Amino acid sequence: MRTARGSAAAALAVAAALASTAGAPAPHHPPTTELYVAPWGDDHGPGTLDHPFATPARAQRAVRAVAPHMTSDVTVNLRAGTYRLTSPLRLTSADSGRNGHRVVYQAYGYGTAQQEPVTLSGGRPVTGWRHAPGRPGVWQADVGSLETRQFYVDGHRAPRASLGAPLPGELTPTATGYTTTSRLPLSWHRPADLEVVYRYDYAEGRCGVKAVSESATTPARTTITMDQPCWRLARSLYGADALARTHDVENAPDFLTRAGTWYLDRSRPGHHTLLYRPRAGEDMTRTEAITPTLQTLLSGTGTAPSRPLHDLTLRGLTFAHATWLAPNEPAGFAAAWSMYMRPGRGGDITARTVPGNVTFRYADRITLTGNRFVHLGAQGLALTAGTSHTTVTGNVLTDISDGGITLGVLPPATRGTNAGNRITDNWIHHIGAEYRAASAVWNSATQDTLIAHNQVDHVPYTGILSGPSEDLRGLTRRTRILGNRVFATNRLLADGGGIYLRGDQGPSYADGALVTRNAVTDSPGAVWNIGIYTDDTSNRVTVRDNVVHDYVASIGGCSENWGNRPVRNIRYTGNYWDDKVPSWLARRPYPGAWPPAPDCGDPQHLHFTSNTLLTPTTPCPTHPTCTAITAAAGPRPPYRGHLGPGPR
Repeated sequence: MRTARGSAAAALAVAAALASTAGAPAPHHPPTTELYVAPWGDDHGPGTLDHPFATPARAQRAVRAVAPHMTSDVTVNLRAGTYRLTSPLRLTSADSGRNGHRVVYQAYGYGTAQQEPVTLSGGRPVTGWRHAPGRPGVWQADVGSLETRQFYVDGHRAPRASLGAPLPGELTPTATGYTTTSRLPLSWHRPADLEVVYRYDYAEGRCGVKAVSESATTPARTTITMDQPCWRLARSLYGADALARTHDVENAPDFLTRAGTWYLDRSRPGHHTLLYRPRAGEDMTRTEAITPTLQTLLSGTGTAPSRPLHDLTLRGLTFAHATWLAPNEPAGFAAAWSMYMRPGRGGDITARTVPGNVTFRYADRITLTGNRFVHLGAQGLALTAGTSHTTVTGNVLTDISDGGITLGVLPPATRGTNAGNRITDNWIHHIGAEYRAASAVWNSATQDTLIAHNQVDHVPYTGILSGPSEDLRGLTRRTRILGNRVFATNRLLADGGGIYLRGDQGPSYADGALVTRNAVTDSPGAVWNIGIYTDDTSNRVTVRDNVVHDYVASIGGCSENWGNRPVRNIRYTGNYWDDKVPSWLARRPYPGAWPPAPDCGDPQHLHFTSNTLLTPTTPCPTHPTCTAITAAAGPRPPYRGHLGPGPR
């Protein structure tokens, strides 16, 4: 234990270092390891409670000055308000805690009834609204050279203007796009801004349009030329026949017919105009309108495994208003899961993962607690490339364009060590707002990962996904998926589930995946969704003491028996399920929905012990243990109090 004299000396050293970084003499107030930031502060001040800094970046420089001499934690307290970042807050190894202590960035009063609301925003207000000439009911504002894919009005995500229907007419895919019997696309202004949306089972993609013209060879048809290389990538990924089925068309001024939609007119480079049709009661001269401009809000990146960023805590903060612009590129967004495709060498296709608007790489012992991730245009939080022993607890993630949390070895990476991460007591809901094939949590090729007591609900695809997109054998060990409350998944896409596993989970049951005491329920309506889905090459999984009901199927998967890649070695013990099987699939002699050959084969080495069948006359509430598992699943106190309504 440090003596009072030692603590005082350390505090004096900190104060002196802070004063030197501010370019001013040492302040005449008690020394402390607490720093303060406020929107009304001054970056030339000492960073004290009475004279705070104005920006988090200034506090970061002050922390770096004192970090080498830390004898206690250094805490940066952010006072109430919105901090509009003009560039990402980039943390490196130099921002780490030292000597067994931590650097903490927190909302002022964190953990008390007086905690102040703090937002780190990558957006900017849109002002100067006026009526759009020639467009009754539409308003416009000049936004300079702004590029964005999201727009928020009065705290709500506004969708881009869309046709609300597939491409019109009888479509014929060609090597460069389409021909159609409809002449309607010829009337659309700014066709090069158009984006066609595709949706197939577990995949959703987007490709831009290059041009629309009358057919040179068939006068009765219209030619739609698609962006390259997106069209080639989409044909390879989805198949030419599938591309004849489009889902929607977005981003034309002609589509501004529905209230609450917007369009960005980029016809004059450097002088873009944002057009918006307000909803009832919105006055654009008074309503808050925000466009995200940054693609990264905060990044924490060490220098490879040898010098990670470490011993850092972020708590009580809101991360908001960030975009992601890669889908605007000519390669578009030919995608599946949270992966999008780009041309590789020799004509190959390379998969990449949608990045995080908050991301950590080569980081160790990071703690994120009690934060909010909202109004984001990519993934909410990404922990990749050697990030280990990180704790993500009690956060809320919602209104995110893609997934909530991703961690591990993600495409294009094929190797790495991501060990000892804990994702617990978070509420992840209404993600996949723009890119639907997203998961609330995607854990890929990690070791000793705990995903426990989270609530996942109202997601378009899968709740918790654990396993790499491709076989990365030998990397995954001891995944624990424990006590999660999952419901209302697969609201838009099929062939996913509440908890979805794939791949080799470890060399033995002891080192494999354990899925236990989760309540996965109330997700009817999809063509094919499974409560606990062991798919493809799942191997060495224990499914124990779970509650699963009201999915198309409670358990099951597709066993890839070709190339010695079956689903195998799965133990089911002590579960409560309704064992539903879709009407089009024959029931096997054992529980679960297991599609037959030629697409799939028989799973191997399934073991069933002491499972209880739920029926209309004996539902879960009639079984005390089933009720107890359901009641205990999801976030624990004190985080449970922040949740919304349960299944309805």
